[in-house]
Amino acid sequence: MQRIAWKFYPRQQNHSIEQNRQKSPAHVQLQLMMSSSFNIFRVGISFVMMCIFYKSAVDSLSELSPQKYFSTLQPGKASLAYFCQADSPRTSVFLEELNEAVKPLQDYGISVAKVNCVKEETSRYCGKEKDLVKAYLFRGNILLREFPTDTLFDVNAIVAHVLFALLFNEVKYITTLEDLQNIENALKGKANIAFSYVRAIGTPEHRAVMEAAFVYGTTYQFVLTTETALLESIGTEDIENAHLYFFHCKQVLDLTDQCRRTLMEPPLTTLNIHRFIKTMEAPLLTEVAEDPQQVSTVHLQLGLPLVFIVSQQATYEADRRTAEWVAWRLLGKAGVLLLLRDFLEVDIPRHANVVFRRAEEGVPVEFLVLHDVDLIISCVESNMHIEEIQEDEDDMESPDTDIQDDEVAETVYRDRKRRLPLELTVELTEETFNATVVASDSIVLFYAGWQAVSMAFLQSYIDLAIKLKGTSNMLLTRVNCADWSDLCTKQNVTEFPVVKMYKEGKSPASYPGMLGTEDLLKFIQLNRISCPVNITSVQEAEEYLSGELYKDLISYSSVSVLGLFSPNMTTAKEDFTEAGNYLKGCVITGIYSEDDVLILSNKYAATLPALLLARHKEGKIESIPLANSPAQDIVQIITDALLETFPEITVENLPIYLRLQKPLLILFSDGSINPQYKKAILTLVNEKHLDSLTPCWLNLKNTPVGRGVLQAYFDALPPLPLLVVVNLHSGGHVFAFPSDQAITEQNLLLWLKKLEAGLESHITILPAQEWKPPLPAYDFLSMMDAAASQHPTRKDPECTKETDAQENDKKHEDKSAFRKEPIETLRIKHWNRSNLFKGEKSFKHDNKEL
Repeated sequence: MQRIAWKFYPRQQNHSIEQNRQKSPAHVQLQLMMSSSFNIFRVGISFVMMCIFYKSAVDSLSELSPQKYFSTLQPGKASLAYFCQADSPRTSVFLEELNEAVKPLQDYGISVAKVNCVKEETSRYCGKEKDLVKAYLFRGNILLREFPTDTLFDVNAIVAHVLFALLFNEVKYITTLEDLQNIENALKGKANIAFSYVRAIGTPEHRAVMEAAFVYGTTYQFVLTTETALLESIGTEDIENAHLYFFHCKQVLDLTDQCRRTLMEPPLTTLNIHRFIKTMEAPLLTEVAEDPQQVSTVHLQLGLPLVFIVSQQATYEADRRTAEWVAWRLLGKAGVLLLLRDFLEVDIPRHANVVFRRAEEGVPVEFLVLHDVDLIISCVESNMHIEEIQEDEDDMESPDTDIQDDEVAETVYRDRKRRLPLELTVELTEETFNATVVASDSIVLFYAGWQAVSMAFLQSYIDLAIKLKGTSNMLLTRVNCADWSDLCTKQNVTEFPVVKMYKEGKSPASYPGMLGTEDLLKFIQLNRISCPVNITSVQEAEEYLSGELYKDLISYSSVSVLGLFSPNMTTAKEDFTEAGNYLKGCVITGIYSEDDVLILSNKYAATLPALLLARHKEGKIESIPLANSPAQDIVQIITDALLETFPEITVENLPIYLRLQKPLLILFSDGSINPQYKKAILTLVNEKHLDSLTPCWLNLKNTPVGRGVLQAYFDALPPLPLLVVVNLHSGGHVFAFPSDQAITEQNLLLWLKKLEAGLESHITILPAQEWKPPLPAYDFLSMMDAAASQHPTRKDPECTKETDAQENDKKHEDKSAFRKEPIETLRIKHWNRSNLFKGEKSFKHDNKEL
């Protein structure tokens, strides 16, 4: 991305802009945003440019002599002088774009003129030809800013740059997340923020943001960036397109809370931004008791549909909470209203709980039965047609099992027109493969261009290339196995997509993790160091345990593992080395077996052989004995140690904690959890009262699917926070902590003892249904189980530090080095109430919904 250096000059406050804003009524500003003419505002700005004489007549540009131009300058008014010398037509293209910009600039009160330089009159702007490559913006006789003319490459760039210069106080340009956080903290409880990302200054999207800032700049704080890293830091993966977020900071009174953010999904155009901001100004939720066909809101005027959540007196509080949640999800996309059935004078179908009204005039409203919030959202976002409710609800169609429920394929199809910057990776062929992977350390993605999962992961792979651009020595490459099947066969590729790491002198290592950018990035970064790192001194060991030795990798591995062994413990060291190789790319491991190992053993009260686990987030180091522990047991010990004591459950990490085969103790929260609740649960964990459970919490803001989970447990969405025990593995019983009791150590422990004694009643029983594929060919889980059961166990060679690798490469040239693939089973233990807190094992295959 090209960066543009601006030279700043003293500037006065934009009095004329403020005066015109104050004088302009609201409906005039609306007309301004809905029209491209912008004939309302006159700021008195003129645009002064120096150029080479353009022989063709430019009717829209005023032509003045230097003397005439300077005589027209007025204090407080911006002016334009376009100084031109004769007999040089090289800027004809630029003048054509400038001519196109005259009209929109004049509509903002910005005049454009051209000053012809003559020998009789002298001006410092009539300099040498090589100096005439800049445009100058003035107010009165004060120079505000100068632009290289190559940055004003079209009409959008001209308008955008000029407005950006004039609105310098209203639009803050930032480059770091810290800048954004400082602005956010300063405006909490005071004003809202319109944060936008554009790929470059001068683009059409930049112009649209500036035009919006011209109208709304005194109401909202506009913030602009062109930094992709800043956009990624707030959770956006799509960095190819411009984005605008609305930060709801005005209603935030607690400075420790984060401002809620709403993403504008339509493309950044002036009209779309206006529509979006108008919806941000509208009430979040409106209560009505009239015919939905007669209701009118600003949303309909802006071409957006209305969603009515039908409520009755008995369920009013729960319905209102649901409606507010839907309103936040649909903010900027539709208007949400709470329709009070008990006060309606018109009849609506008895079973209808949602009324949908399209923005088109004359289209009748639709009465719907939608028991899931996500269905309501889908109805609006996809603008899908849902059949109106029939009074006879017995006529139900059976599902079509011939349709593949493949959301991955749907996503790939939806994004099919998105152009990926494939040039960031090297495409390999049968002719170039060997030479490339031998010449440099390489990451190779083997994929099939016809397969949906491959194409979905290719997007994540390109995002990884963007993150690593200019920062990694690892070459990112790809092979399309649809074109080079023989090559993929030779590389033992039997499924797609597969990522392999090739390093000189070593056999390729397969990536075993999830198909996502962050997990693959972690794998690559942690592979910069080899297997268990060989620590050679006590001082180096202390630096390793403190995180200083590999501090740039701590963000990818919050736990560092150090194995302590006496020099003569050969078998134990070999087992630990094998375990370290198995976990390569997942966690940082090191080994220390020098003569003075007892110094570390005594300091950390570890009986040799032992593991030291350095938890960098908590700042704790704990020891675990390894007496007679084979490699498989060491892997399990380290894997368990990587699990958090009280984790936040997400869609991605839920399977990991389900494999512990324990009932889940889940604290549902609509945001961050209360520190007192966390302290109470952690205390019980430390006192070993929760060993038979998996304590965790779920943030509904980060994982909205949690609301659907709660709706499966309760008839109506209960007040939050809420603590439940979910016994997935036997009977599907769900127990709820009494809502009238505070979540304290004493109350929680008493409740758990009642559960153990069978004195508590469950609130629901999850159905014992299986998650079957629509067709046998889609039974991927069975395929994974079959492949895992046939997977051989392979042993890895001893590895060394990255600095030692080159010296020892020759030693390992004749050894076969294979990466052991993880073998995991998807079978889950069964529990019942009598053994709810006991560790009895039963391995029936029974899947239930969380």
